Amino acid sequence: MQAYQKSLRERIEDALIALVMLGAMAVTLYPFIYVFSLSVSDPQEVAKMSVWLFPKGFSLEAYKRAFSNPGLFTSYYNTIWYTVVGTGVNVAMTVLAGFTLSRRTFSSRHVIMMLIAFTMFFGGGLIPEYLLIKNLGLFDTRWAIILPSAASAFLIIMARTFFQEIPESLYESAYIDGANDAQIMWKIAIPLSKPILAVLALFYAVAHWNSYFPAMIYLTDPKLQPMQLYLMKLLIQEDNTMMLGSLTGFDRVLQSLSIKYAVIIIVILPIVLIYPFLQRFFIKGVMIGSVKG
Repeated sequence: MQAYQKSLRERIEDALIALVMLGAMAVTLYPFIYVFSLSVSDPQEVAKMSVWLFPKGFSLEAYKRAFSNPGLFTSYYNTIWYTVVGTGVNVAMTVLAGFTLSRRTFSSRHVIMMLIAFTMFFGGGLIPEYLLIKNLGLFDTRWAIILPSAASAFLIIMARTFFQEIPESLYESAYIDGANDAQIMWKIAIPLSKPILAVLALFYAVAHWNSYFPAMIYLTDPKLQPMQLYLMKLLIQEDNTMMLGSLTGFDRVLQSLSIKYAVIIIVILPIVLIYPFLQRFFIKGVMIGSVKG
């Protein structure tokens, strides 16, 4: 059988697509490479803006000074805590809601789904939420970050869509054997739902890792604030006194720039390293979320 050969037009189209993809990859990677190069370059080269792609005058002094500040480790621990605990709470709440709303025997599911969808377009407002958090005694506590975002309306719909795809015959067989709804969810639905569990965990974990606005509103204690708020203070408020130590004058200004770039790399590095291995879950999440029942 003669192998199929692409026409000249098809080869040109493939070449153009490859060039576009390479251009998109370069545009995506360059900011990260640029910031990394600035973080390990000599502070004087950074100040002269002579670094464009590769480091100049390799130096790890910025990282040494960044890690010398105990506030960095405290905020990093807080971010990990919010991500792990928050993701656990989020996934549990979303699975419970999604499974319940997927059951045909639940007569009020359509009304509740309308109410959940309504929250995707209209919110209660920042001031009422702030007053609620304060009146509940959650202000300046870790739970002020976790509980208000215990579940996402979009991800509840996504989980519901997935649970609806599980054959109803499995549930009916379990009912005949005497199982209740809790047993069906735990022993049938959840074991068959590992893909959606991975999608939910990934979406929630990335959201928690990148979140800073709730902490900025509800947390005043620096010991509770996450890494992203620490980074914002460093970049906007120039709050890097402890890292600069005894440096004065021009040396202080030079090192300040390098420290900012070093902290940016420290913050984004975990997500950058993990994402390539979990990319397929993002794609699956988009596919599931594209069909809303």
